[in-house]
Amino acid sequence: MATVEVVAKRCKGCNICAALCPKKVLELDTLGKIYVKEQDACIGCGQCELRCPDYAIFVTKEESK
Repeated sequence: MATVEVVAKRCKGCNICAALCPKKVLELDTLGKIYVKEQDACIGCGQCELRCPDYAIFVTKEESK
């Protein structure tokens, strides 16, 4: 499991992260900014963080116990 954090102030709403997410964790809100829609669905692949041109997304993987 992983946690996705979005820094809305940095997001310009390009939607690259949401388009690349295999689990549809992210979505644009009514203001055109990305938000975390389905946190529990995140598999921690990190594609959103790697492809964000504005460095607005951070993925933290939780270690297995």
